[in-house]
Amino acid sequence: MNVKDLRKRVPYQIQRDVLDELSVDQHLIENDPNSILCFNGCNNIRCTGPRFKSCFLSFVPLLAWLPRYPFRENAIGDLISGISVGIMHLPQGMAYALLAAVPPVFGLYSSFYPILIYFIFGTSKHISVGTYAVMSVMIGSVTERLAPDSDFMIPGNDTNSTTLDIVGRDAERVKIAATVTFLSGIFQLLLGVVRFGFVVTYLSEPLVRAYTTAAAIHVIVSQLKYSFGINPQRYSGPLSLIYTVIEICALLGKTNIGTLVVSIVTILGLVAAKELSALAARKIPVPIPVELITIIVATVVSWQMDLKTEYGVEVVGEIPSGLQAPVAPAVSLLGSMVGDAFALAVVGYGIAISLGRIFALKYAYKVDSNQELIALGLSNSVGGLFNCFAISCSMSRSMVQVSTGGKSQVAGAISAVVILVILLKIGELFEELPKAVLAAIIYVNLQGMMKQFGDICSLWRTNKVDMVVWVMTMILTVLFNPDLGLAASIAFSILTVVFRTQLPKYSILGQVPGTDIYRPVEDYHQVKEIPGIMIFRSSATLYFANAEMYIDALYEKTGVDVAKLLSHKKKLEAKRLRKEKKAAKKAKKEAKKRAKEAAVKSVVSAFNQGEEPQFSDTDESGEEPELSHAEANGDVNKLSVKEPKDVATVEVGPDPDPDTTLPRAIILDLSPVNFLDTVGVKTLCNIYKDYGEAGVQVYLCGCQRGVIESMEKGDFFNEKVTKSILFSSVHDAVLYSQQGNSKEVQYILISHTHISEVS
Repeated sequence: MNVKDLRKRVPYQIQRDVLDELSVDQHLIENDPNSILCFNGCNNIRCTGPRFKSCFLSFVPLLAWLPRYPFRENAIGDLISGISVGIMHLPQGMAYALLAAVPPVFGLYSSFYPILIYFIFGTSKHISVGTYAVMSVMIGSVTERLAPDSDFMIPGNDTNSTTLDIVGRDAERVKIAATVTFLSGIFQLLLGVVRFGFVVTYLSEPLVRAYTTAAAIHVIVSQLKYSFGINPQRYSGPLSLIYTVIEICALLGKTNIGTLVVSIVTILGLVAAKELSALAARKIPVPIPVELITIIVATVVSWQMDLKTEYGVEVVGEIPSGLQAPVAPAVSLLGSMVGDAFALAVVGYGIAISLGRIFALKYAYKVDSNQELIALGLSNSVGGLFNCFAISCSMSRSMVQVSTGGKSQVAGAISAVVILVILLKIGELFEELPKAVLAAIIYVNLQGMMKQFGDICSLWRTNKVDMVVWVMTMILTVLFNPDLGLAASIAFSILTVVFRTQLPKYSILGQVPGTDIYRPVEDYHQVKEIPGIMIFRSSATLYFANAEMYIDALYEKTGVDVAKLLSHKKKLEAKRLRKEKKAAKKAKKEAKKRAKEAAVKSVVSAFNQGEEPQFSDTDESGEEPELSHAEANGDVNKLSVKEPKDVATVEVGPDPDPDTTLPRAIILDLSPVNFLDTVGVKTLCNIYKDYGEAGVQVYLCGCQRGVIESMEKGDFFNEKVTKSILFSSVHDAVLYSQQGNSKEVQYILISHTHISEVS
């Protein structure tokens, strides 16, 4: 016999009185909430040296972990990881700058300043922050909406010709991108200061994955113009993606063959190189920088073959060396981009914290969600001052950082140094790089996001509601663009929660034989209902949206329609009143008749005795007796006297409907209810009142403290309804109702066998 079986057979005994809420309150002394609040408030505002140091170190985590940095263990891994990730930043930063509709060099700026800020204030050791495709395409939708090409058309020498002012357009778009990035950073800072990190809980995993998939579709469509060498019209607002695809299809006849060939060759080369790199990853500790090799080769080929002049292939163009001075954001533009900035703040934070928590769970450390908001907020707000666009973390770069031995934020700082070297010395060498190559790099890097379509099949098997959220998020984001699509997707996700609370599972509970365990009778064959007692439970909380359905389900499950029963009772009561009124009227007539007969009898008696009869003006009922014709004429011999009869009062009891068998008691298991609003309290009041009028006692069990407080504030309790109807468990309520409302009830559990006793 093993220990587990022995533990199961050890006899045990529990013996106590059945306790209602009043009895529990008598044994416990409740803490004064005002004193607790005052104590906590005073304790929180007290400033001590250790507390100030702890707050400061939590705000600047670098000062906490850098002095304890294990140089020998982590230095080599962080160095190799930082160089590898920095090399990845070069092609991705330039490519994602095209998504943001700004010159490629600003993608490199966005891969430098924000990384340094996050190195100081971030708490995740493994995520690689910087440019990200979804954030870039959201920035691009703002820049192209507020600075379209049509606003920068300059009349040419001919009457009907116009030229595009590319320099002016790019300068304006850079200003817009930096301003919206600065504003999104301010939003993240404010949310972090007010400890609003839990906002990410509204971004479920299916929603985030579907949103990134839909954003990837936007990214692919936005890059088609660079792959085909065409210039489609810019559309904004809902259905803009559909209009853009139609426009691209209409312009396919104007495709630049040289650009298309460059794009196809680059895509095929990247896919093949990545497959070879994956195979060689088992033998080579450092991943092959496929993207870097691709842009170097493409730049050399473009320069040698002069693709720009000979074949009309569009290239990156001028890449200035050095860093730029900070510039104040355009305050006049803030009002037109508030919604976009908030969407950027939420999406960027949601993606970063989701990935950060994955790595933190894997490597056993903690990521502070509120500090992450502050770190990303500072990265974006400071980066916005240096003409950067909004950043988040990249899954591909993070995986490379982890796989190459990165163990701390030092790897991110080293990657920023690599970008700095490129900006100062190497950046201008890539001016001949074709934009079609950058578009191809984006396509290949989006493979992982496209594979997320497989979530539909897996979610269909595991949770169909999450599958619906996934599909609707993708559809809404594709149709309404990333900004409006995010808001619509979150609203739909919250609606599914509301629908689940409106459509809970209602059950009648029965007892597992020999135990104090209660389970739904429809789920188990062994579970038996207790005669005369109905135990009702809902799987969701009780509030205004499902209060009416709660009552309907209670009537249906218990088989007692109280409204119909009370209506039947009122009809019986009216019938009883009518019969009583009729009986009273008949009794009145009989009383008159007896009075009249008594008067006649007295007259006859007087004549028989030779006395003068005495007549009274009224009978004993207070009214004049009505005499017959013989009485009026004094014909005494014709008078007859009838013996009075006893008159019984008719009483009709409220017999119930013969088709309805009323239980003795109904127990409402409120353990799933975590809050009650005013409608919920009134619903419980009505249930107690209606069943009480029908002669059925109602008990409540499993009420949480907040539910009881809501009932107290909602005037549920009064002189007739006290806390004696509340019980901590279903079993207490069952025992109490079984023993004729006797409080002196004990139950004993011996070796898993249930025995009810009355002490």
